[in-house]
Amino acid sequence: MRELSELSGVESPAWPELSRMCADSPLDVRVLPPAPEHPGRCLLRLQVSAGSYLGAVALESGGILVDGGWLRIHGGGCADLPGLDQVNGMTGEIGSVRPARMVVAHDVLGGVFAVNGPESAGLGYPGAPGEMVYFAPDSLEWEPMEAGYSGWWTWLLAGHLGFFYETLRWPGWRAETADLHPSTGLAVYPFLWSEEAQADLAATTRGPAPVAELVGANREFCTSLGVADPGPLGAF
Repeated sequence: MRELSELSGVESPAWPELSRMCADSPLDVRVLPPAPEHPGRCLLRLQVSAGSYLGAVALESGGILVDGGWLRIHGGGCADLPGLDQVNGMTGEIGSVRPARMVVAHDVLGGVFAVNGPESAGLGYPGAPGEMVYFAPDSLEWEPMEAGYSGWWTWLLAGHLGFFYETLRWPGWRAETADLHPSTGLAVYPFLWSEEAQADLAATTRGPAPVAELVGANREFCTSLGVADPGPLGAF
């Protein structure tokens, strides 16, 4: 186990570069301050260096909200957003839990972004080890993204979310999501995976719901529809 000083005191921390990218992004990006009562706790539990993007986000932010809060990226944790350690069940003894796939973000519809761990291939998870994957609420399946965590950040902050979510956004989505708390998303009915929703998303009924409920519902849908078990979707 590496000590916090070793993980945080690196010669080339990634946060200055990532912070500049956030500031220069065409998207609205809001960095939540980390909780002052447990500085570095998440970084220590993850055992990753602050020289990496993952370590930088875990150390320097409580979480990051992108595109008006449509996307909630987990960092070290704060009052509004659980940390990467909490989301991935890494709250016990350091090193006792090493998730095969680490959940790194949730979106307002209950979609999940994660990065595959070294053991992911052996478990039959889609995507290569180290690759970012997305659990899509309209297909109830994991979709490989052909990029690692740092590449995902580069892609994300370049402003590609509009194209990525083209089939999951409706006229007026921004006004409906602008004031939602980071722990709250939107429940859509008919469900996003249904033919009705995919034929006319704008005609669906939408209302606030805890992200935890949306994620739990997606897992239940997988079971009832005979879709493959998605594995951990993060504890929000």
